[in-house]
Amino acid sequence: MATIRKQHGHFLEDFRPGSLLRHKGGKTITEGLFAIFTDFSMTANPLAKNRRYAQLHGYRDLVVPPGIVMAVVFSQSVEDISENARANLEYIDMRFGVPVCVGDTLESETLVLGVRGSSKDPTLGVVHVQTTGRNQRGEVVLTFQRKVQVWKKDPAAKLADGEAEPQHIVANLEIPSYDAGCKGLAHFSSPDTYFEDFTPGDVYEHTRGRVVTTDHIMLTGILDNTSQVHCNQWMVSEQPERYVGGQLIVFGGIPFNLCLGIASADIADNALADVRYATGRHTAPIFAGDTVFAATEIREKRDFPGRPDLGIVATTLRGHKFVRKEGRAEKIEIFYLELEQALKRRSHYV
Repeated sequence: MATIRKQHGHFLEDFRPGSLLRHKGGKTITEGLFAIFTDFSMTANPLAKNRRYAQLHGYRDLVVPPGIVMAVVFSQSVEDISENARANLEYIDMRFGVPVCVGDTLESETLVLGVRGSSKDPTLGVVHVQTTGRNQRGEVVLTFQRKVQVWKKDPAAKLADGEAEPQHIVANLEIPSYDAGCKGLAHFSSPDTYFEDFTPGDVYEHTRGRVVTTDHIMLTGILDNTSQVHCNQWMVSEQPERYVGGQLIVFGGIPFNLCLGIASADIADNALADVRYATGRHTAPIFAGDTVFAATEIREKRDFPGRPDLGIVATTLRGHKFVRKEGRAEKIEIFYLELEQALKRRSHYV
């Protein structure tokens, strides 16, 4: 007989640049998971709401919003990459490939690109990784890099400092061919969110917000995200100086999706795809009880090559919350994302 206490997740000294980690489990996008996350995130795009609308636009079934695809693939990497992390620092070059529909199965792997110890804190360091998610046919659904701050288990342990080259992952964005029959569906989306409606320099302050409750623990669990800072209250209470004052931190994929969803009614309910997220970061933590708000700046517009029915709109999405300090409301930025989306042109769809 023995008492066994297994370690889950890797610490900073466990990572080796160039090593490829194939993550366990995989995840099938069931209708239940899809419905919970699209409804919670307030997405307004009919591709994720109306099966007939999605199919008439050429998709096999309801389309999973890109932010939710990210959250599923990201979560698959957590046990190997960030279960013992202090914070997720940055998203880099997130590119989308084939669309994900209800019923698809996502599997992922991560290449370790770099390991670097902190010059100020011997218990911490940064791991740079590249994660790629594929569907059941082996097609790339997205690929991205991220940097994550990870704890050392042994502050004196020697690190495998170094760097490896990222893989050249081709993410072929697939959007169904234009069908003029879609003109009869214009009433399902907003009349003022077509490519022609946006002007670079304009800023949209989205009026809707959504409070994050302790349901964030359940949502994180549904994604199979095992990071203990999101669910283990005893652990964070025992070491409040290590875990942001002893509060559970909301998984970053939740405000990520909330900001995209809140913005979608004003910006993206006529989008057929998200093309790329160039860079993104969480600038402040979210806790249960916080309400998430967002604003979008239109940065650039350009043609979509080979698709006269579409245009690309580049935006900056910022999420924020309010806190009370000395009786006054203080606005705190929580999220920053530079993204590009493929929007319908009114000239072809109305």
